[in-house]
Amino acid sequence: MLTDHRTTVVAIVATVTCLGLTSCTAASAQDDATPSGPPRAADGVLPDHTSAYDTDLPGIAKLDPALRKAVQQAETAMNHDGIKMQVTTGWRSKKYQQELLDKAIRKYGTKKKALEYVAEPDESHHVTGHAVDIGPTNADDWLTRHGNRYGLCQTLTNEIWHFELATKPGDDCPPMTDPTKN
Repeated sequence: MLTDHRTTVVAIVATVTCLGLTSCTAASAQDDATPSGPPRAADGVLPDHTSAYDTDLPGIAKLDPALRKAVQQAETAMNHDGIKMQVTTGWRSKKYQQELLDKAIRKYGTKKKALEYVAEPDESHHVTGHAVDIGPTNADDWLTRHGNRYGLCQTLTNEIWHFELATKPGDDCPPMTDPTKN
């Protein structure tokens, strides 16, 4: 009788454990997908103080390799000059870019005005991995003055933090685009 009771208890514990593992696995599979809800790390959202060397983060890992290398070299040079740089945003999913555009439309009142500050997902150089936003301001200033050594240039007149590979290392940066003149 005692053996039958132990067998029943073991069977119940095994069943509950299996059900628990199954639901955990299902929840983990749902966590890997980002079909709904706000953008997350998988969409390119970066935590504060992200380095260009944080290649375990999709927002850094999915950058164009040449851009990532140039930003890493610039970060190292900045560190030698006593400036702490962070990548505030790099690669972004279309979902993340669309959310930023939607927020800008709410903030500025019209899509036309919002497009002066945030590109459409199909037009954004962040979505293709060809742009980074850098901070803080002293790092932006340093990169504006020295970024061309690495091929990095500020490309938009209204975003001092936005940089792209836009020249050969050591050459002058091309004129910036003014998104307000569309």
